[in-house]
Amino acid sequence: MPSSNSPISLTVVSDSMVFPDQASTLGDLKLSVSDLPMLSCHYIQKGGLFTKPSFPIESLVSVLKTGLSHTLSRFPPLAGRLTTDSDGYIYITCNDAGVEFIHATATDVSVRDILSPTHVPESVKEFFAFDRTVSYTGHHNPILAVQVTELSDGVFIGCAVNHAVIDGTSFWNFFNTFAEVCRGGKSFSKKPDFSRESILISPAVLQLPEGGPKVTFNVNEPLRERIFGFSREAILKIKGRANDVTKSLQNEQVAKAVEILGEQSSDYPYENNSAASVTGIIENWFKNSLAAQITEDKTTAEISSFQSLCALLWRSVTRARKLPASKTTTFRMAVNCRHRLEPKLDAYYFGNAIQSIPTYASSGDVLSRDLRWCAEQLNHSVKAHDSDRVRQCVEDWESNPRVFPLGNSDGASMTMGSSPRFPMYDNDFGWGRPLAVRSGRANKFDGKISAFPGRDGGGTVDLEVVLAPETMAGLESDLEFMQYVSS
Repeated sequence: MPSSNSPISLTVVSDSMVFPDQASTLGDLKLSVSDLPMLSCHYIQKGGLFTKPSFPIESLVSVLKTGLSHTLSRFPPLAGRLTTDSDGYIYITCNDAGVEFIHATATDVSVRDILSPTHVPESVKEFFAFDRTVSYTGHHNPILAVQVTELSDGVFIGCAVNHAVIDGTSFWNFFNTFAEVCRGGKSFSKKPDFSRESILISPAVLQLPEGGPKVTFNVNEPLRERIFGFSREAILKIKGRANDVTKSLQNEQVAKAVEILGEQSSDYPYENNSAASVTGIIENWFKNSLAAQITEDKTTAEISSFQSLCALLWRSVTRARKLPASKTTTFRMAVNCRHRLEPKLDAYYFGNAIQSIPTYASSGDVLSRDLRWCAEQLNHSVKAHDSDRVRQCVEDWESNPRVFPLGNSDGASMTMGSSPRFPMYDNDFGWGRPLAVRSGRANKFDGKISAFPGRDGGGTVDLEVVLAPETMAGLESDLEFMQYVSS
């Protein structure tokens, strides 16, 4: 068994092209204001770890190639290429140019190695094509590459897809369909919608440097990566803390009462700062304000499980980074705009329909306030991102077209991507569901977090956390955070 960071012996058995089984009738698709910023991002790399099927690997490869060919006919853009016209507009040309299919072996790696509870082994990164490839290169590279890697006792099916063509919603719709076709499915209710008639399609032109854009972060910075799992019970406890209005307000009121004692001590006839007098003043403060604030607070929407979990991570990573109290921290969340726009986009609109919502707070506030306060900041940001806000973001981009600035340039940022709502485990290629979902090196930097559903479902969540080594060590020793992590 190789160590977690040692190179593995991966052998490419075959590398070929797969083409749609039917000619595309879909015209060129113009990249949207959500697609274009992704031209500087790496190809998405996601895949599933499976037990080894009972039939020979050669038969598996044949099934996957045939299934992929049929699936590409339902997703013509994935078999196309990017093109730029004379006016600078970039399109997906659905020209049936094909996708790359790689069959590899890594028989010194086992399923158990991949499922390590304390780290994500480097071997996983070898299970994807287009390693650290920028999406702009889709002008000459295939938009999609599928790699099936045979392990000692399992199989990994990994996909690398151009991020300027597809987001998480579209990716998992494709992957689900691919699996369904391979196991003999005939009816497909989740048909992709290729329309290009929304506000996301803009006359603005993104000016790019000669040769295309580069990623906006240091790909060589030292990083540690780990999957943290959270059971349904743990998630409910975190959510309960974030929605405990009374306790949260009491904490705030105690702090406020102490502040008042310091500022207005001459107004209170207590003797020698006795404990009884101080207690009386605090109780008086509660009587006058706590009940009213609880009533007012209950009119707000409940904070979601996921926002509560994000708030916990925000606090714990900020603490592990040991930032100055005055340092502004940023927690970014990628949100799906399909249902936020009015009129709504189709639920299976093909392409990118995401925007990044930033929430800002000083390190001092994140750490001195309670979990509910942090969760409320995230909740307010998400609630405010309605159709008008989506349109405002589109107009802002049109006034200054630019690529997406991924990274953590100030050392105080976190970026949450993916979603625990994605159907990542609804992928049975014919011999069972995945044992785990993993990703490659793409778009990873200090503070990049990806949310996956837990394999057991029922509200379980896995967080793929990428941090600087010293920050990861701090997070792993953070009692507030680790008490909720599944063993």
